[in-house]
Amino acid sequence: MVTFLPTRQGRLADVPSFVRGIGGAESNVACGLAASGHSAKWVGRVGADGFGEHLVAAIASYGVDTSAVQRDPQRPTGIYFRTAGDRAADAHEVLYYRAGSAASAMSRSTVRDEDVWSGRILHLSGITAALSADCLALIRELTTRRPGRALVSFDVNYRVNLWREAEDPLVLLDLARGADLVFVGEDEAEAAWGLRGAPAVRAALPEPEVLIVKQGAQGATAYVRDAEPVPSPPLPEPGAPPQEPRASNAGEADFPARPALAPRSGPAPDTVTHAPAPRVDVVAHVGAGDAFAAGFLSATLRGLPAHHRLRHGHLMAAATLTADADLAMPPTRAYADRLVALDARGWETLHLGPGWTAAVDEEVPTP
Repeated sequence: MVTFLPTRQGRLADVPSFVRGIGGAESNVACGLAASGHSAKWVGRVGADGFGEHLVAAIASYGVDTSAVQRDPQRPTGIYFRTAGDRAADAHEVLYYRAGSAASAMSRSTVRDEDVWSGRILHLSGITAALSADCLALIRELTTRRPGRALVSFDVNYRVNLWREAEDPLVLLDLARGADLVFVGEDEAEAAWGLRGAPAVRAALPEPEVLIVKQGAQGATAYVRDAEPVPSPPLPEPGAPPQEPRASNAGEADFPARPALAPRSGPAPDTVTHAPAPRVDVVAHVGAGDAFAAGFLSATLRGLPAHHRLRHGHLMAAATLTADADLAMPPTRAYADRLVALDARGWETLHLGPGWTAAVDEEVPTP
């Protein structure tokens, strides 16, 4: 969607002007991955209008492949307005204008197999599943387990205003069970499913090979099946130069799918890893979850251990938390790697505020 961000604090009724930006769960992740040096493609639909042109151009400016984006001549591009500040505050307002939008008309017939299954990772969101019956059918099919598919990443992204009936959030639980890697907030798991605490979430979601339970300022916990499958690159063509691992999104990445998972009689044991979040001077929370997913997926594509993946997720989220837009440029890979490598004491004393991502690679904040 195209987003309109207020130029000052206050109620929407009182804000005189807005600045145009971009937003959307899957496109946010694609932009984060591309900005981190991976190759990402966004698969979506926009209206054949000026807002759609702006959205596609802005996403492409991050280095995302937008060749699979379709323009709908009958339906408009979705937009939304929000107030400045914390989404959790009582005074926070968000107005969505996406009913009947081009994105809500996505369906299995509008999405080509070659766009979603040619990569190493396919990233999906529960928000898309809530937009229409056709969107839900599409996400159901993409999360159905089948031999040879790409690694499917799914962010639950529960939004209470999108799921009206009491039983609706159980749809998200079913979708998550079909994914290989799942992101869910501890708070949203309680709100959607009545589950309290990360162990209870894992007990309800034993199927994914990797489960990330986000715990706000406390950090995040990763449940990783022993002998976890890692998306592997294809064999290079004879004489071809080596390639950077490439990611993708609601959308995909540009490598062939990983081998099918070996069947098992029951879930293997988990390795459980917790990584505290660094201290952050928060400007706005919007988009932080998508940024965390991008950081974690980037580190996954690089084959880093779970603890480093979690820290990279925290750093990418911190970049967005310290900006007022839904998207923020992440730190350079070299700078992020230096921060991730801090010992426990160094990480504990890390304090990130607005502008921290602009630091040079050689600088690491010290207490």
